[in-house]
Amino acid sequence: MRETRLNTLMADGLEAALRNDNPWWRGERMFGLPPMRRHVFDQVLSGLKHGLAPITVLRGPRQVGKTTLMSQAIDALLADGVSPNRVFRLQFDLFPELSRVRMPILSLTQWYADRILGKSMNQAAHDGEQVFLFLDEVQNLRDWAPELKHLVDLQPVRVAVTGSSSLRIETGRDSLAGRITTLEMGPMLLREVAALRGFGELKGLLPQNGLAPLKDKQFWLELRHHGEANRAVRDVAYAAFSERGGFPFAHVAPERPWEAVADQLNETIIERVIRTDLSQTPTGTRRDEGLLEAVFRLACRYCGQTPKKPLYVGELRDILGEDIGWQRLVAYLNFLDSTLLLRLIPPLELRLKRGRGPAKVCLCDHTLRAAWLQEVVPLAPAGLQDFTHLAELAGRVAESTVGYFFASMHHLDVAHFPERDAEPEVDFVLTVGTQRIPVEVKYRRKVEFRDTFGLRRFIEQSHNNAPFGVLVTLADDVASDDPRIVSLPLSSLLLLR
Repeated sequence: MRETRLNTLMADGLEAALRNDNPWWRGERMFGLPPMRRHVFDQVLSGLKHGLAPITVLRGPRQVGKTTLMSQAIDALLADGVSPNRVFRLQFDLFPELSRVRMPILSLTQWYADRILGKSMNQAAHDGEQVFLFLDEVQNLRDWAPELKHLVDLQPVRVAVTGSSSLRIETGRDSLAGRITTLEMGPMLLREVAALRGFGELKGLLPQNGLAPLKDKQFWLELRHHGEANRAVRDVAYAAFSERGGFPFAHVAPERPWEAVADQLNETIIERVIRTDLSQTPTGTRRDEGLLEAVFRLACRYCGQTPKKPLYVGELRDILGEDIGWQRLVAYLNFLDSTLLLRLIPPLELRLKRGRGPAKVCLCDHTLRAAWLQEVVPLAPAGLQDFTHLAELAGRVAESTVGYFFASMHHLDVAHFPERDAEPEVDFVLTVGTQRIPVEVKYRRKVEFRDTFGLRRFIEQSHNNAPFGVLVTLADDVASDDPRIVSLPLSSLLLLR
């Protein structure tokens, strides 16, 4: 790629665009910020103000509201009295030409210090005017992490970074060790759907400062009771989630027809990821868009399942008319996993033996499947009453929802337990410290004794260190009579956070 000098781009209109993108420099506040703030807002703002690490990274799929949250954080800083010239926002999605500039972060922050701040950022900190930098979709720059490391090592600045590629963000963590705090934000939580739609207030039961409560059976019983106590708001929010999913834009105008929402999901999320985010490798070579589309289609078709090699390879042969090597197929699945559109849940490792077998595919939101495959599968019990033929498929979609929900919880170790010898399958196993919590999804109107065999068998094996299990069901009145198993509907499980 041919390098372009920054002053050339500035003269060609980049400077005007940067000034326009930072309206507070001319005394203006941002217009139209939504009043609802996503659940990680307080953590982002706290990290900016007095976090132990100078850099706070917020990662998540496209269109979940990362840029909006950053704008809300800027607005909160200005409302707290931070001088406007101490805030600099760079949205790299808006300025793709910056990828041609040598060391764009260092070059632009130097321009900012000279032209806007009027002093070095080091001097500003000495004067009690510490600078706040907001770098949106920074992973689009090849060497963003080394540049940022150099910046924060020499300048006492506070930085907020967003990214929609976990692979590129995680790659940057190596050079930013000790300087970075990572937060994750996926599609909206159920309580956020309720707040955005004005249904009422719902609270998440798990505190933000740790996973230890998950080891306590009583906590899961409280979660079940919490859902029942808030049934009215929970159920209407869950019905909206079933219909529209968790992407904020799908709920801003609920009167829009589903077809319009599906088009936006396809265009602004799936196609953008496949044709822009994943189209090129870090070395500049192009990936096969047709193969990416086909692999994502299979991920949608088999979400909540663990397709094996023959199925994947055979289906791709039918779709593309050619044989695709297994290693290449796995690599493309991992690329999609890196965009956070899906999670690949690995098999559980036990007794020092790595569990060999396929990963379980879990989509970040069930509406991506509905939009890409043009097949709507309702999750809410009322919706399923009219589509009983979709009950089994709804169970797979529910399992996918549960898997991604757990996998997006920072520091929680999530695996699936495949059938091995005499040991039956368990959908998910959560590991917190040395304790394991097996989780089975039985998304149906009646649970029989044989449906909990996998949970009971896992609990009974002493080496698993699993004193109880969790059964995720369709409704409040569907439950196991085993006292070691806590039963709760998916709608209540989603109130965990």
